[in-house]
Amino acid sequence: MPVRTLRFLTIAAALVTSSPVILAQRGQGPAPAVPPALQPPAEFATQTGQRIRVSAVATGLVHPWSIAFPDDKTILVTEQPGRLRVIRDGVVMPQPAWEAPKPPMGNDSLHFVALHPQFATNGLVYVSHLKFGERGNTVAISRGRFDGTTLRDVQEIFVADAWEASGNTAARVFFGPGGMLFLTVGDRDRLCCLNNGKEDNSLRIKAQALDNHVGKTLRLKDDGTVPPDNPFVGRAGAKPEIYTYGHRNGYGLTVNPDTGEVWQAEIGPLGGDEINILLPGHNYGWPLVSMGRNYTGTLVSDEPFFRKGMDNARMFWVPSISPSSLTFYNGDRFKGWKGSLFVGGLTNRSLIRVSFNQPSQAERRELLLGPFNQRIRDVQLGPDGNLYVATEGQTGGNAADGMVLKIEPVN
Repeated sequence: MPVRTLRFLTIAAALVTSSPVILAQRGQGPAPAVPPALQPPAEFATQTGQRIRVSAVATGLVHPWSIAFPDDKTILVTEQPGRLRVIRDGVVMPQPAWEAPKPPMGNDSLHFVALHPQFATNGLVYVSHLKFGERGNTVAISRGRFDGTTLRDVQEIFVADAWEASGNTAARVFFGPGGMLFLTVGDRDRLCCLNNGKEDNSLRIKAQALDNHVGKTLRLKDDGTVPPDNPFVGRAGAKPEIYTYGHRNGYGLTVNPDTGEVWQAEIGPLGGDEINILLPGHNYGWPLVSMGRNYTGTLVSDEPFFRKGMDNARMFWVPSISPSSLTFYNGDRFKGWKGSLFVGGLTNRSLIRVSFNQPSQAERRELLLGPFNQRIRDVQLGPDGNLYVATEGQTGGNAADGMVLKIEPVN
């Protein structure tokens, strides 16, 4: 049977299956119950023929944003309300390893965690969190030594010049090439979502100025000081910590194992999510170049595709998926997955596998984990060669609906 006929029959079957909904809308019968989200464990087929099993390592977490692996039996997890949790052998320890400063209101406090490249010998763990003061809040990095249960001798090593009353902070911490510490800082645009039908560019445009850290990706030494080879060191009026600028809200960082380049996932407004390849000193356009729309529905930019002197995104999404995280998989455990990029999606509630250099389709994108209906907060490669993701059911609130899931091959 021709492929087109198969597709037609599939669509027709879907319409027939959904007919009770149509009847209910016309008042001719009750609407069927919405099926509940799938619960782990579960198995799935994938495009490469690799079957995968997804199981829950831990449940009952409150907005788990970030995970790291001190050893093959332990996972550190940040909970947004401020707790650094320890999972050991699949059990969430009752006491957090550390707690971030409590916000004066709300529950946004702790964001991301990263291990020092020499963690095995120095035990250093880095966390990003909000810092509160008379000017509002900003992003800070603290570090301490993990003794297996507690983060001790915690010291604040860096505070970003990105003070505002509110607005997105991002704050991914990541160790990249040369052992340098990268930090993303959001555009702090508290004026984007006032729902008054007006547009005010005065805050987001700070992403284009070099005299602040708003809308930037920073590059630091492991003690929070400035590397001498940063691109704006010695430039009058420029913050020396800046590595790249013109970003909205960068949430994911990883290194391409084939090129050594740092790749960044960036959440746009209504559409215009991006993955950028970071090059020192380069400008990535926000808010002067964007494929997205403002929350009022107007275009962000009158030149959405390109401006001279600004780098285009490596890939983008319209409509938005809200990319929270990304990592390359370069192992051999999963058939056909070597070289794939994995992107965590918040609004599309899926893990996206991007495979490159494919016949007839240069970049094939495959959605995974959608039946769980979970927002993917982080994706990382574990010491056992499997993929791990942190998820949450909803944004906001204090529901303990977050999980850490393990993805492993079945055959």
